[in-house]
Order: sequence, then structure tokens, then C-alpha cells
Amino acid sequence: MKKFFIFIFLILLIFFIPLFLNKNNNLEENIVANTLDIENIMLINEESKESKEPIFTTKEIPNDIYEKMLGNSIPIESKESVDIKTLSLLNVTHYGFDGEEHIGELIVNSKLAEDVLEIFKELYEVKYQIEKIKLIDEYGADDELSMTDNNTSCFCYRVVSGTKTLSNHALGTAIDINPLYNPYVANGKVSPVSATLYVDRTLDYNHKITKDSEIYKIFIKHGWSWGGDWKNKKDYQHFEKEI
Repeated sequence: MKKFFIFIFLILLIFFIPLFLNKNNNLEENIVANTLDIENIMLINEESKESKEPIFTTKEIPNDIYEKMLGNSIPIESKESVDIKTLSLLNVTHYGFDGEEHIGELIVNSKLAEDVLEIFKELYEVKYQIEKIKLIDEYGADDELSMTDNNTSCFCYRVVSGTKTLSNHALGTAIDINPLYNPYVANGKVSPVSATLYVDRTLDYNHKITKDSEIYKIFIKHGWSWGGDWKNKKDYQHFEKEI
């Protein structure tokens, strides 16, 4: 009888040991798999954090951008008048009207590049909303089209509207911010034409630049002047700085 029980016990051992070992192997495999999953999630989160870091960079004008500028923000007939080495391409993160982060492009005078980056960093920190920041070349260097689309821009080799005087935009030392809501007004003319609703600065509406605006305070702190302070005409979108 004793031998019978020993025999049964051995049979059971032979049957259950492989199951036990297999279970342990599966457990080990699950642990490894779960560990890898956790590491992957952590890696994705780190990459996500990195991708959400704001961008504020400056560099020389790349060849492909220069080619796009020719015939647009740099008229062919004025090509020799523009020293491309005096200009820099900036990438800046900003908040749009949708409250989301966007990356914009600006071409500015190289002497002001770092200053402009600092200004846009501060605007980003206070979450100041700028609808879009594109090179004016995206609009064929048509200032009216760019302003009508409420595009913020800087460099464009052109004269002051209604004159033969070269604009500070031609030097990359002037920036127009949210121009549709902050028009240029002179001698009864409004630019862009579609901005007539925003000429009356006593009205209360979003994106209006005034002396109480964060953007005004930031630009002025950095030594820029505002077109809204001009006496004979008003350019509420316009900030400029001498170099």
C-alpha cells in the first residue's frame, strides 16, 4: 500500500512540476514585458515633454528661404540693395487665438535677433495671443493680403504706404503684430481696408494693442517704439527699433 501511495505521489509530481515551471516562466515573461511597457511609456512621455518645449532659435537665412524671398519680399530689381547676411531667420513659439501653441517664422535684422527672441519669450510666458506668424513671402509679399489675414511679420523690402520712403520693414527693424485688429490709419486711409471696424480705439474688443497691453509694455521695455504713439498718423500694429 505504501509503495502505491509513493507511486501516485511521483505521478502527481511529474504532472504538476512542468505546469509550475511553465507558470513561473510565463510570470517572468510577463514581468519583463510589463517592465518594457513601462520603460516605453516613460520614453514616450519624455519625448512628448521634449516636443512641447517652446522653440526660440535664430540662424542665417537658408538658401531655400532666400530663393523664396527673391521676387517677393526682395524684389528682383532690389536684389543688390539687400545684404542677406544682415538678416536672420527666427523660429518662435507663440500662443494662437485658439489658445494652443504654434511655431512662427520671422526674418529680422541680425542686430535685433536676440532682442526679438527675448521679446517673444516674454510674450510666450504671459500667453499673449498672436494669431499667426508667417513670412510675408507666403502672401507674395503683398502687405494688404498679409494684414487682412491678420499675419504678424517683419522683413519686407518696401516703401512706407503712400510714400516713396523706404520702410523700416526693409531693414528688418519693424514688426507688425495682429494687424487686422490694429490697423494703420493715415489721411483717412485704413490698412488693411477690412480693418475699418477696429479704427475706433475707444471700443472694447480682443487683441487691441493699447498702452495697457502686455505686448506694449514688453516692447517698450526693450527700447522699441510704438506706431500708436505717432501724432500725424497711427500704426497700431507697428513696433520698431533703431539700430
